[in-house]
Amino acid sequence: MAGIDWRELYAHNQAAIARAGVAPSQRPKLPLPGRVPGGVAAASTGVQRGATLAENRRRALVHVPGGLDVTKPAPLVCMLHGCTQNPATFAAATLINAEADRHGFVVVYPGQERSRNAQGCWNWFLPEHQQRGTGEPATIAGMVCDLIDTNSQCTIDPERVFVAGLSSGGAMAAILGACYPDLFSAVAVHSGLAYRSAISMGSAFDAMKRGGADAEVQGHAAHAAMGTRARPLPSIVIQGTADHTVAPANAIQVLRQSMTANRLAAPGICDHRAEHPTSSRRGQTDGGHPYTQSQWKDGRGTLWHELLMVDGLGHAWSGGAAGGSHTDPRGPSATEAIWTFFATTFADPPPG
Repeated sequence: MAGIDWRELYAHNQAAIARAGVAPSQRPKLPLPGRVPGGVAAASTGVQRGATLAENRRRALVHVPGGLDVTKPAPLVCMLHGCTQNPATFAAATLINAEADRHGFVVVYPGQERSRNAQGCWNWFLPEHQQRGTGEPATIAGMVCDLIDTNSQCTIDPERVFVAGLSSGGAMAAILGACYPDLFSAVAVHSGLAYRSAISMGSAFDAMKRGGADAEVQGHAAHAAMGTRARPLPSIVIQGTADHTVAPANAIQVLRQSMTANRLAAPGICDHRAEHPTSSRRGQTDGGHPYTQSQWKDGRGTLWHELLMVDGLGHAWSGGAAGGSHTDPRGPSATEAIWTFFATTFADPPPG
C-alpha cells in the first residue's frame, strides 16, 4: 500500500483550516487531574476498510505536529464534527491541533458527505449506522486503520487510538466505542447521545429532547455490540446545562451506559455507579462558566470515567475558538479536558 505524504497533507489541511476563518483565541485552563497508573491494551484484530486510501484522503483532514519524533509511536485522536460542520471548521473551532502540537499526537477529522445527510450530521439514529462492518462506523474505522497501517513518516500507536465527537459526532463516537472496542482505546462524548438511544428520525428528536431509553438496558446493548471483542473502555462525557438541542439528561445516560457495559466486560474491575463518583469538585475558569468535574476510579486509582457538567453552556464546544462553529470560548476547555483524560487514563505508572 502506498504511503501517505504527511508533509503534503499537513500543508493542505492547514490551508483548509485557515480558510475556515477562525482566529486562535486564549483558552481558559482546566486544572489537570492527578497522574494515575492505567492503561488497557487494545486488541489487534482486522477491521474492514470503509473506503480506499485515496477516497479517505479526500474525505478527511489529518494533522501531524511539526517536529513529531518519527521513531516513537504517536497517539491518534479521531475527531467527529457535528451537524452543519465539516472537518476544517471543526478543527478550527476546537483548537485541538494546537493541543496536538503541544503534546505530540496526530489528529484525523473524518467528514460526513452531504449526500448522506443534508445538514452534514452523522446518521447515528439509523440502525444501519449502529453496527460493526457497515455504514458510517465502518467508513470511519477504515479511515483510522488506513492511518495506523499505512507506511508513512509517522507511526501510530495502536494502543492509544481515541475517538471524540460533538453532538451527532458525539453520538457516533459512542457507536464506535461499542462497535470497535478493539480499535478505540477511549471515548469522549461532548453534547452527544448514548449508543442506540434512537433507531429512527422520530425517536432521535425524542431522545434529543428528553433522553433515550433506559441506560442500564442500553448498557447491555452496547456490551452485546462488542461481541467477543468486549472489554472496558474509559469514557469522558461533557455537557452544558443550558443545552436546548441535546438535553442534559443524555449526558447521564451516556455515562450510565458506559458504566454498565464496562461492568459487564470486567466485573472484577469496573463496578462504578453514576451516583457515587470517586471525587467531585466545583470549579470556574477566569471569566468562564462554573463547572462540576466528577471522576470514577477503580481500587488501583485508574481513571475510567469522567463527567464535566458546565453551567450555562448551550449546544457548543466548551472553550472553543471565539467565532468558531458551535463554540463557547468562555470555557472550561473541552479540548484540554479530553486530551488530559485520554493521556491520564493511558499514562505509564509514575516512578516508585
